[in-house]
Amino acid sequence: MNETHEARIAALVQQMTLDEKIGQMQHNAPAIERLGIPAYNWWNECLHGVGRAGKATVFPQAIGLAASWNTELLHQVADVISTEARAKHHDALRHDEHGIYQGLTFWSPNINIVRDPRWGRAQETYGEDPYLTARLAVAFVRGLQGEGEFLKVAACAKHYAVHSGPEALRHTFDAKVSEYDLWDTYLPAFEACVREAQVESVMGAYTRTNGEPCCASPRLLVDILRGRWAFDGHVVSDCGAIDDLVRGHRTAEDSAQAAAQAVIAGCDLECGITYHALDEAVTRGLIDERFIDQAITRLLRTRFRLGMFDPPNAVSFASIPMSVVGADAHRALARRMAQESIVLLKNDGVLPLAFDTRTIAVIGPNADALAVQLGNYNGDPVAPVTVLAGIQQAAPHAQIRFERGCDVIRDTGIDAAFNAAVEAASQSEVILFVGGLSQILEGEESQQEGVPAGTTSQGDRSSIELPIVQDRLLQALGALNKPLIVVLMGGSAIAATWAADHANALLLSWYPGEAGEAVADVLFGTVDPSGRLPITIYRATDDLPPFDSYDMTGRTYRYFNGDALYPFGYGLSYTRFTFSDLHVTPAAAGVHVSLIVENVGERAGTEVFQVYTSYQGAAYRAPRRSLCAFRKLTLEAGKRQAVEFDLPSSAFSLVNEAGEREVMTGEWRILISGGDAAHTFIEASV
Repeated sequence: MNETHEARIAALVQQMTLDEKIGQMQHNAPAIERLGIPAYNWWNECLHGVGRAGKATVFPQAIGLAASWNTELLHQVADVISTEARAKHHDALRHDEHGIYQGLTFWSPNINIVRDPRWGRAQETYGEDPYLTARLAVAFVRGLQGEGEFLKVAACAKHYAVHSGPEALRHTFDAKVSEYDLWDTYLPAFEACVREAQVESVMGAYTRTNGEPCCASPRLLVDILRGRWAFDGHVVSDCGAIDDLVRGHRTAEDSAQAAAQAVIAGCDLECGITYHALDEAVTRGLIDERFIDQAITRLLRTRFRLGMFDPPNAVSFASIPMSVVGADAHRALARRMAQESIVLLKNDGVLPLAFDTRTIAVIGPNADALAVQLGNYNGDPVAPVTVLAGIQQAAPHAQIRFERGCDVIRDTGIDAAFNAAVEAASQSEVILFVGGLSQILEGEESQQEGVPAGTTSQGDRSSIELPIVQDRLLQALGALNKPLIVVLMGGSAIAATWAADHANALLLSWYPGEAGEAVADVLFGTVDPSGRLPITIYRATDDLPPFDSYDMTGRTYRYFNGDALYPFGYGLSYTRFTFSDLHVTPAAAGVHVSLIVENVGERAGTEVFQVYTSYQGAAYRAPRRSLCAFRKLTLEAGKRQAVEFDLPSSAFSLVNEAGEREVMTGEWRILISGGDAAHTFIEASV
């Protein structure tokens, strides 16, 4: 921050009245015309594209972005999102509009760890692994914020810190977590966003962590965030979270006390209205005005970093035209990211489909469901394509018979729709079933209409199995003894065990965004499937610990000792890769790893090389293995290439029971895996 801006900020703060300061600390901040401060609404969303603000390019849902395992591509996606955000913001200013979802402070990414796949907001995250989440989050934040004199937009790491459901209890819940799990699992991605990406904002969670409400936690906000990590941006509450101090967590007697607690702890901005009570808090002596000045200084600093107090001709982003929104190049990037996100879980050789296939039955509730494809926190795509439309485009000479067959979950038994689907399938060469989950089964806290009692809990799933109504239809389709290909949409693990055992091919497309044709690109082999799982797909709900437990024992690939249906990092290609000549040598600041990879198949393909470390004989709790490096690489058929990794000393560290990370001497194993070898690793000892 330059000295001129700091001086201007100090002068503005000095001239403000207490009421004016308080107004600026709420997300819908009014103008202060006498000081030249325009109105500004801080609430904006861009989880996978500019959200809730009209037209925008809609990329795959965040969990799909993670499944790409491609940090470079994700950086490009974030850069496009911020380009469209700038265009839309300055267009709004030219029309003197300052409303919600028209600003430059974006409350993304969601970097909470998916400790349990039942959590309805797992779809908004980058999965279950702290290292993968950190690498992707850093790429996304840097892509949003840019590298110039001014921030392109301001990113926000949320929800700090230990937060992943239950959704129905989030306004009252106390997430109790050990020091070990806190530092080993829940905090690393936040630390990376702050230290490496210089994220401008952090959002506190609704819940408590070990007794302290996250939006008013001295430990989280003062000791760790601003103390240990030296964060210099601003902190914002989740919407209504300050009121939860009174009504939910009951750590404050009234709004004035709640507001004072939050601001003193370092929550600078409230999404909500409880900060109206700050004037009363000052009068009652609950807070010194210097804490309010501190918060205002941080908030103004963000606005200055965005160029909001400089003339438009001084901020290059101000000239980005609206024509970039949904531009051809952006839509092409959305299609590419969707292609790279799709995970091929099973293939007995039926894929890729031949383009001259004559008759195809497309069955299932998600085949022609654009709203499902878009996930949540989304914009309105300019030219969206559903999965069904993509298949029709890819095979224009084929006869496509489409029937929904059933709903996502509502079970009406064997009815006309069910019978029509089976009849259409019986008359076709190939059956494509497109089902899975939707917003009625997973999402943020909400009461969902039309969902049978006991099947959902305000956004969370009660089970991870594929809904019974879809399983029943799949079995009827399977009885036809025709090639059966299953495509599942969803934001987390789906234990589709019948499909895994009996379908000829099984794909997970997540919520692919606007580019539903990417599914056809993979089905027909236009591109090689290169998505890899950022989560574990367990075999059954019974494999999971209690949902409200934040102990990581038995959770994720790092601590789960059971037999997964599909493991973390898994995903097939249309070709085969072999690894050989693994060498591990000491380096100045860690270990150098090299190996040879060869594409031994008959077509070009893409592999994700995954490097894990595993410590032998730890004296205290340690992960079974931990991801420490990865790289995505495309090879032509028959080609060999050397792949090298430099692992830092931190890859050979563990968190002890006190929550301190230390490099460990002793025997370590380095394990190398690809997507189709996720059960088999080549390894070396260090």
